[in-house]
Amino acid sequence: MASSSSLHLSQALLARAVYLHGSSSDRVSLSTASALSSFPSFSGLKTLSSSSSASSSSNCGNGSVSSRAPRRVGSVVRATAVETLDKTTEALVEKSINTIRFLSIDAVEKANSGHPGLPMGCAPMGHILYDEVMRYNPKNPSWFNRDRFILSAGHGCMLQYALLHLAGYDSVQEEDLKSFRQWGSKTPGHPENFETYGIEVTTGPLGQGIANAVGLALAEKHLAARFNKPDSEIVDHYTYVILGDGCQMEGISNEACSLAGHWGLGKLIALYDDNHISIDGDTEIAFTENVDKRFEALGWHVIWVKNGNTGYDEIRAAIKEAKAVKDKPTLIKVTTTIGYGSPNKANSYSVHGSALGAKEVDATRKNLGWPYEPFHVPEDVKKHWSRHTPEGAALEAEWNAKFAEYQKKYPEEATDLKYIITGEFPAGWEKALPTYTPESPADATRNLSQQNLNALAKVLPGLIGGSADLASSNMTLLKMFGDFQKATPEERNVRFGVREHGMGAICNGIALHSPGFIAYCATFFVFTDYMRAAIRISALCEAGVIYVMTHDSIGLGEDGPTHQPIEHLASFRAMPNLLMLRPADGNETAGAYKVAVLNKKRPSILALSRQKLPQLPGTSIEGVEKGGYIISDNSSGNKPDVILIGTGSELEIAAAAGEELRKEGKAVRVVSFVSWELFDEQSAEYKESVLPAAVTARVSIEAGSTFGWQKIVGSQGKAIGIDRFGASAPAGKIYKEFGITKEAVIAAAKELS
Repeated sequence: MASSSSLHLSQALLARAVYLHGSSSDRVSLSTASALSSFPSFSGLKTLSSSSSASSSSNCGNGSVSSRAPRRVGSVVRATAVETLDKTTEALVEKSINTIRFLSIDAVEKANSGHPGLPMGCAPMGHILYDEVMRYNPKNPSWFNRDRFILSAGHGCMLQYALLHLAGYDSVQEEDLKSFRQWGSKTPGHPENFETYGIEVTTGPLGQGIANAVGLALAEKHLAARFNKPDSEIVDHYTYVILGDGCQMEGISNEACSLAGHWGLGKLIALYDDNHISIDGDTEIAFTENVDKRFEALGWHVIWVKNGNTGYDEIRAAIKEAKAVKDKPTLIKVTTTIGYGSPNKANSYSVHGSALGAKEVDATRKNLGWPYEPFHVPEDVKKHWSRHTPEGAALEAEWNAKFAEYQKKYPEEATDLKYIITGEFPAGWEKALPTYTPESPADATRNLSQQNLNALAKVLPGLIGGSADLASSNMTLLKMFGDFQKATPEERNVRFGVREHGMGAICNGIALHSPGFIAYCATFFVFTDYMRAAIRISALCEAGVIYVMTHDSIGLGEDGPTHQPIEHLASFRAMPNLLMLRPADGNETAGAYKVAVLNKKRPSILALSRQKLPQLPGTSIEGVEKGGYIISDNSSGNKPDVILIGTGSELEIAAAAGEELRKEGKAVRVVSFVSWELFDEQSAEYKESVLPAAVTARVSIEAGSTFGWQKIVGSQGKAIGIDRFGASAPAGKIYKEFGITKEAVIAAAKELS
């Protein structure tokens, strides 16, 4: 028979789960539930005031929260006392929290690199989230209805690695902890979703994570509104975040959190590690705003936990309160001590971004009463956490059974939801893409893009997105759907407002929520400058976002150089794992969308014209998939006199120049080079068939920087482009003044051939 203390522990765990989640039958499936059902009462529980919820571990240096009054006191909702655990369980919780701290300390120390301060201060938050609150299956990190956790303050990633290790994720073994920040490690220096199962998104650049979390919470709210039924709540999970002062300072966090409040994302709960320390020192030197008031103004529910170091019950109560607020996201400001437990470095910038050092590690071990060797997990802690494997499996099995019933009752909805969950495509979806002939009317590729988006929305249930206050210019509205808003979250047009950076990061979160989401967002191509960091994270974290970028050149005309992209094509071609696509007409626009949809782990940028362009002979969807292909050729034996290469709006110019040169007896090949990246991936034989090495007479034309074109035209070729800023004038005049003309192509071709 189990000992009295172990019975109390099991009772306490179930009671706490019921307290945090509501009904045990609705929200938890503990493997021990049936055994516990015979217990008459939870005699191991008692009620404590919040001040006595957990005892501080001896002296914590100058870092005791209770010893320093917070400088910023706004409108605060205090966490109230809750039922707490008996002394045996209390001690085990304390030991578990210190295990998290010392796994982090030891890993950073061994690597002699990293950020120990945040994990030491946030260990209580991490423990309560992963051990008491969140629903997940460590043996299947991609289980659809799991709660999501985002460490926006990604530099403190050893906190999450320690939690994944304790929770039983196979991706983080002891050896992985010992290889922190090393070559080939599954524990890199910032969380990377493509390296470590259990990491939801890639964070590190501050503010990106909280914005990703807004996207994840948007996705949950959208799916719940579309697919839940009165008798079947099939979509029901939370998004939790830990963010820090640095995230709060970055403008992207305000953009995203403003939208979260506007949308009423009630299942987004952000825990703000309010430790008052950044790399340069105390935040007093640069960050004195009242964060509480700002978030209240953004439409968030705000709670302040004054003692985040040892006020475990305050943290629990705050999370419970947050979950009770259904119509707003919640910010829980948790005042902590960075480097908690370190006698000489706690509450200082020196513990933020470097190892403690051997002497301070020893002092911290003594201070927190930690007698164990590095990387040791005490057996009782290990046993305590081991229950998450069977519990997680039970949670997933329960959901699977629920979904099976849902499929029987609602087969159409279940089919669409399954496409979103699995990432599988409906059969023949690509047949929905429109096709065009040379007789089709000329049109701007931004308008042709809208035709493609609306065609795809009918066959791809996961397509969702919008524009940064430019929908009528970007042409991105899905005409058969309304706007995603607080009261209409089932709709699929997302209004981001003038928030390009936040928009990109939110779309990353949507794309990474489930494999079948196809998130797109739009603005003018030049304004990618506002969102480049989010686009780079898309490429790094393998989020297949589609960036619909219109007004792609000097062709936008009178708005002038502030709005005319020049270097942008070249800069994005230089970015790894990104497809830069510049279609020339309707068929190429359809081809670009087909490529973008299929590339689930690679984002795509579609650079689209404002001005009307003709539907060209020879263009095709299939050609776009090759990146570069021949649209016209009167040569034989793969030996043209000259090769003319164009992209986007300038392919028309290259084609017209080719016709003129042929009239003069030249053998001319015209090539559309819609995507350098796709062309690079073709076989050597294919590339030789398009650009034979023996033909050095090559002319490219593109209304942008010539940087990089030598790779295509060769040292003996000629690149026609623009290597200065644009000008304000009608498009035709600008093209003529900058020499982006048929005549310039003909002259260059004659000179070379």
